[in-house]
Amino acid sequence: MPAGKVSFAELMTQSFGFTFNHFRLFFHVVTVPWVLSLLIRVGGAVLMDETPLSGLIEKALDVLPTIMFMVAWMRIVLLGPNAPGTVPTLGWSARETAFLGHFLRIGGITFLLVAAFVLVVGDFHPSPFGGLPADPETARREAMAAPLGTGFAVSALLALRVSFGLAGTAVDVSFSPRLSWAYSRGSTWTIIGVLFLIFLGSGIATLLAMTFAQGLVLGLFGAATAADIVSWTVGIFLSYLGAALAATAQASIFRRLTGWRDGTPLPPP
Repeated sequence: MPAGKVSFAELMTQSFGFTFNHFRLFFHVVTVPWVLSLLIRVGGAVLMDETPLSGLIEKALDVLPTIMFMVAWMRIVLLGPNAPGTVPTLGWSARETAFLGHFLRIGGITFLLVAAFVLVVGDFHPSPFGGLPADPETARREAMAAPLGTGFAVSALLALRVSFGLAGTAVDVSFSPRLSWAYSRGSTWTIIGVLFLIFLGSGIATLLAMTFAQGLVLGLFGAATAADIVSWTVGIFLSYLGAALAATAQASIFRRLTGWRDGTPLPPP
């Protein structure tokens, strides 16, 4: 039967404990997606100018190797390290397609709001101390930034709450955001808090590591291109490590709230 609620401390302990206790397996699973994400980043830098649009295109393409990894890692958490089909290859199955569809239902609106902010608002610099903007164009951008930012924050919180349902799709359970909403009643802020802290901590660690790696290579060799590639390599690896922590938490939440057992129908929420 479903447990009804999840524990913040338990989820954090399980996420970090499982991931780092299986770090060698993580390195094995992440290799193909990691290389693909790096190729997307390098290819984007070579083929396209650094613009907001090119950044959005890279992020959209990078969803594909990320899904390959997330599906594999969630299956490891739920089915065990020796479960078949847990090492990503260059193939793409119906399982990844279903996961992508579920992912778009959860995060599609959030991505569109980010894209709108980047493409419509552009370089946005709020007026200091709440003063009046220097020109009408800046005023227009500030007026557009507020609703887009608010919409992004709300949609991101909603997406975090129901994102644990992705674990069901990873193990071939027919699941939807509506079911995730129903099963998560009573655990809303615990789920949001755990996933928000994991993603925030991962983002900060990735940024710091990339800055350090780039500065180190520049200082030692003075090669800007090499520094960029090393920085991207380190940053992408750490972002996947953060994805593993989040996927572990999501899979643990799914199992806890739904009472999932392999081969057994889910009880009603």
